[in-house]
Amino acid sequence: MTRRKRFKKNQPFKWKPYSGEIILWLVRWYGRYALSYRDLKEIAAERGLELERSTICRWVHEYGPEIAKRLRPHFRQTCAS
Repeated sequence: MTRRKRFKKNQPFKWKPYSGEIILWLVRWYGRYALSYRDLKEIAAERGLELERSTICRWVHEYGPEIAKRLRPHFRQTCAS
């Protein structure tokens, strides 16, 4: 059985080569807009960041569920009947 990495509250991006701001930016864009990893790689390259698609994919899989879990309480209900 594999153990999942725990999302640490005090240092969630410790030991990452890029800042948490960049990681959150790319993960948010992947979740919000219909962009592929290749599209995100090109957008990051336009801003001077050299990333691989697999790196972005790992970040989405690692941080995406936690971000969604933390944002869910802030969304409005669409059908409150």
